[in-house]
Amino acid sequence: MTTEHLPPGQPGPSKESAVPEDAARRALRVTLLTTEHWSLLATRSLSWNESFARAGMFLTVLTGAVVALALVAQATNFGSAFTIFALLLLPVVFFVGSSTLVRLNEINQEDLQWVRGMNRLRRAYLEIDPGIEPYLITGWTEDVVGVLRTFGAPGGSGLQAPSIRGNIMHAFVTTPMMILIVNCVVGAVLVGLVVAQLGMTMELAAIAAVAAFVLIFTAFAAYGYRKASFFTGSGSRQPGE
Repeated sequence: MTTEHLPPGQPGPSKESAVPEDAARRALRVTLLTTEHWSLLATRSLSWNESFARAGMFLTVLTGAVVALALVAQATNFGSAFTIFALLLLPVVFFVGSSTLVRLNEINQEDLQWVRGMNRLRRAYLEIDPGIEPYLITGWTEDVVGVLRTFGAPGGSGLQAPSIRGNIMHAFVTTPMMILIVNCVVGAVLVGLVVAQLGMTMELAAIAAVAAFVLIFTAFAAYGYRKASFFTGSGSRQPGE
């Protein structure tokens, strides 16, 4: 109720009465932001669990396939039955590996979204209390530097520009890259078997296998790069936006 609508003689709200209202509103905002922060943390945990489960499932399928191939090879002395069995089994392993890679890429994009959301929440914390900035070791902006700082990636520990070289080297030890390399080997072996079955020499089969490895690696790497391109695009919010 504003002052002009108050009955005659009744005083309006004092400045002292407005202070508790502002404090209560700020406390409510902090509670809501904290709840959202924990929700994003829980979602990230589920995403990571699915990522590890997917990678483990692929490696389990691959291990079973290798054991089965070894048993069949021992029983058939690497005869035509072994080749037929391998040509039937390896496409299944390759499919599982390819679907795992696609899903891992999707999980990574989702994880980037959750990290950007948490950085946005930390920005809100800083707006409420700017004095907490020295105590934050994670990022509070949604640009590349802020997200890398939250991930703890090379070049993201400060406000300097990220180290491109360091992050490229880090990419080769991630779970998706490990699965990609193994899946490329499976695809290369499959192509080599097919070429050998067509009556080509072993040299041509080896060349075809190497070419298949490079082609599969390039295709999945390009797919992952295209999926992650939004990260450095116009969708990143800069500090103060």
